[in-house]
Amino acid sequence: MNFDNSTELLEEEIVQTVTTGEAVKAIILYNDDVNTFDFVTESLIKVCRHDSIQAEQCTYLVHYTGKCAVKNGTFKELRPMCEALLDRGLTAKIED
Repeated sequence: MNFDNSTELLEEEIVQTVTTGEAVKAIILYNDDVNTFDFVTESLIKVCRHDSIQAEQCTYLVHYTGKCAVKNGTFKELRPMCEALLDRGLTAKIED
């Protein structure tokens, strides 16, 4: 087996995948003084399909740092989730 050829093919496949795929974006959730920890955690579980530990960690990051990237994906995937978070009264937006 010639490793140079297989490495070149793998590199070419990765480059094609990256250049033809949609850009990855993130839902950024911002801290507010209105919503409780429990409500934010429950919202992340329900809307973003986080498990309870991940949701709680994100909630703490939002509280202590002011914001947190809570979900990554394409704009098409993230838009309904971001809208659902906004409908729940949370402050969120999709960013690059």
